Amino acid sequence: MTNRRLREIIFSDLGILILLAVSRIILHALTNHTYGFHRDELAFLDDARYPAWGYTAYPPLTPFIGRIALALFGPSITGVRFFSGLAQGAALVLTGLMARELGGKRKAVILAGLSVWIAPVSFAQGTLFQYVSFDYLWWVLTAYAVVRLIKTENPRWWLGIGAGVGLGMMTKYTMGFFTIGLVCGVLFTPIRRHLKSRWLWIGAGLALLIFLPNLLWQIQHDFISLQHLAAIHAHDVQIGRADHFLLDQFLLGASPFTFPFWLAGLYFCCFSRSGRPYRILGWMYAVPLLLFAAAQGRGYYTAPAYPMLLAAGLVWIEGRLLSSRPLVSALMSGAVYTMLALGAVFIIVLALPAAPVNSPWWELASAANSDLKEEIGWPELAEITAHIRDQLPPEEQAQAGIFTNNYGEAGAINMYGPGLGLPTALSGVNSYWLRGYGDPPPQVLIVIGYQQEEIAPYFETCQLAGRITNQYNVQNEESKTPEIFVCRRLKEPWPEFWEHIHHFG
Repeated sequence: MTNRRLREIIFSDLGILILLAVSRIILHALTNHTYGFHRDELAFLDDARYPAWGYTAYPPLTPFIGRIALALFGPSITGVRFFSGLAQGAALVLTGLMARELGGKRKAVILAGLSVWIAPVSFAQGTLFQYVSFDYLWWVLTAYAVVRLIKTENPRWWLGIGAGVGLGMMTKYTMGFFTIGLVCGVLFTPIRRHLKSRWLWIGAGLALLIFLPNLLWQIQHDFISLQHLAAIHAHDVQIGRADHFLLDQFLLGASPFTFPFWLAGLYFCCFSRSGRPYRILGWMYAVPLLLFAAAQGRGYYTAPAYPMLLAAGLVWIEGRLLSSRPLVSALMSGAVYTMLALGAVFIIVLALPAAPVNSPWWELASAANSDLKEEIGWPELAEITAHIRDQLPPEEQAQAGIFTNNYGEAGAINMYGPGLGLPTALSGVNSYWLRGYGDPPPQVLIVIGYQQEEIAPYFETCQLAGRITNQYNVQNEESKTPEIFVCRRLKEPWPEFWEHIHHFG
């Protein structure tokens, strides 16, 4: 390959999108190890050690990816989070390509990629290993396949749509809301002509086939995930996590500095003459938005729908404003790039895990992004627990178990505990409860994360043995119940205790 040909490839639209994606991946790789694992990551990685077609709190795809990450990189924070960065890089590239398919030229393509580069949820999910990271990609992939279907009139793209929906349902159940929007878009736009195509039904069958193993698992487990979702949703509403749903569309869905872009995209899809073939995208955005608002969902649930609007909006802006008279074009281009630059500063300051703990930067970032605090203190938790175990009489050490209130504590013990000789943690939360309490069950429990009045009634004695601390004295969720107890002699049989202690988190 000649140097000229290589330069043509690198500086092509696709080449630049890939460079943008790689820059994000490298940035995350260089900074993702600064703190520690997040409590959610510890749960995903712990579940990854128990392969199944479903888990109480989520479908199986993210733990499956976690298992691959552990096999390749071991418990490396950078290695595990590499897959999240890769997913967000792919979403960036697909968004830029979507802009091209919607009729955009080079400027719209690159600007669409940059808009996803700085999108808050996309950026944050490049710094964490969570199901949102992959859910975001499947929504974008599904939207891209829809645009390709319309652009090429090739009905085989229903296979891509079906794959995106199926993978999404195996990642996070909120894909169901996006699918409802897709169905409404098919029924209420000219795309309903595809209802006569066998490829639409093959695509629907593919989505169902991909999702079927988890559906069967749910049936076998009495749809325990629905019980979990109902409990978590009630808690979210109670503590006000859904109070700012509409405001979050401007703060989290896309950067606060790029909301004019997606508003333009909504206009393009819903009202403009040139966007008439793509009316379905408006349905795919509006229906999930209204459903989540009515259901009092969290504000970030709709975030994966914004890349398609950003792509559409930048195509419209390019055609109407960036390609007009030279002076207008120069002013608008300057405004667009200024907003993107401000958005980049905003998201790097608040979401990049690079601030020294307890520095002024840290105080600002952790106040805006509470996830950062939940990445502190997990190795210390395991070390404190090991110290408490070592203080027990030798005969009790052999019969001792560790019982935790939440999945972060259990995941931390199971991540860092083996090197300290700790047994596998037990918990009544989520899929930990499904795994049971072992045979024989422990006779002495080191109890983490409970207040004394919550746990003591189940035992004849519960003694305070230590407190959870971390080297930075960061106040996070573990700081709310820092006491660790040693509890002896259950007052009721283990099966009854296990039923009483079951909860969702």
